[in-house]
Amino acid sequence: MRTILVRLVVGAAVWLLVSAHASAQNAQEIKVQAKRAMNTKVVGRTSSGVPIVNVSLSYGVSVADLDLTSSSGAAEVARRVSDAAQAACKEIGRQYPDATPSERECTKSSADEAMVKVRELVAAAKKAAGK
Repeated sequence: MRTILVRLVVGAAVWLLVSAHASAQNAQEIKVQAKRAMNTKVVGRTSSGVPIVNVSLSYGVSVADLDLTSSSGAAEVARRVSDAAQAACKEIGRQYPDATPSERECTKSSADEAMVKVRELVAAAKKAAGK
């Protein structure tokens, strides 16, 4: 039952994010996805059949209002990505306190993964501006 609930929650979150992403397709946006694993026991299985359920939550970070060619714009998008990663990992931890890795590790890996896209956007903006 808990596995079904987790799938419903994750499915609803993905649907909301996809629909929000589709409406914001024209604006530049970076997707920050937090991922953690959770051990659960399913009623009716043996104690050796404990499954691992992956839980993820994504937040979009808009950069449409920023000048990515400036150092202050690049720093601001990095801050937004870090804040989004922290918020997503904190929410997963609130809903699933036994999830791994820790909130700190989740935040770092989520932000690091999203920063790849940030660096690509900054480089593209500078190239387009001739900098």
